Amino acid sequence: MLGSPCAGCKFLRRKCQPNCVFAPYFPGNQAQKFVDVHRVFGASNLTKVLNDLHPNQREDAAKSLVYEAQMRIQDPVYGCVGVILVLEDQLQRLKFQLLSAWEELTRLEAATGMRTIGMEEVVFPDWLREQQRMMTMVMMMSGGGGNDSGLIATMNADAGAGAAAGGADAGAEDDGWLPGGFEDYFA
Repeated sequence: MLGSPCAGCKFLRRKCQPNCVFAPYFPGNQAQKFVDVHRVFGASNLTKVLNDLHPNQREDAAKSLVYEAQMRIQDPVYGCVGVILVLEDQLQRLKFQLLSAWEELTRLEAATGMRTIGMEEVVFPDWLREQQRMMTMVMMMSGGGGNDSGLIATMNADAGAGAAAGGADAGAEDDGWLPGGFEDYFA
């Protein structure tokens, strides 16, 4: 490499060669990124990873390794998985809030007899209904949302709605909360 050495060669105190695997991804002015990756993964492992990849995949891999190393330094236990878990939890809460808002809108429209301008019939997506059902069950099981009879009523209502919608156990005579086929097993 002509000019200044890359961050990797500078840190490792070696001469930066023209075909240096670190040079395109760790320029001399970004030494901290290389230090972080070296601290977490080691320079030899980084070299192996980059050399084993197709050249057009190396930039993304280097960026990913930098991010993962920085997150591992910031949170030694969870690393980037901790961020993913926080974001997934936030997503679940936002989905639940969205469903609650849609249900409240439906209740208000039914109570007032008015419809929101431009709103067609509100149809809740299946994933949103399932999310709400699971959140209700979790809240009830954790003691935050009612009692066991409320949980059983929720499960029975969901099973009845599935049968009414033409689910796999539609038309089956059962108590409503065991999935189709399990009644025979427990009889």
